[in-house]
Amino acid sequence: MKIKKKIWPENFEKMLNGEKKFEMRLADFDIKEGDILILEEYDPKTQKYTGRNIKKKVNFVTKLNPSEYDPKDVVKFGLYVIQLGE
Repeated sequence: MKIKKKIWPENFEKMLNGEKKFEMRLADFDIKEGDILILEEYDPKTQKYTGRNIKKKVNFVTKLNPSEYDPKDVVKFGLYVIQLGE
């Protein structure tokens, strides 16, 4: 399946140059390993798409369950998404 999502310019550039190799999204859509995520650059200042996009194959998906944490702590501290190397 192909899934299109907006991505802000600063994150688009990091994804484009290989610095960013993960994506954290609200789990309000279906996605699974093997799907193609199409990230379309969107400028929030102009409220327009730039026309640039990146297509990436989804290799791994995990769904965070914030109910494992006190909601006050999630709001206070946020959640990390950590990419690990070798």
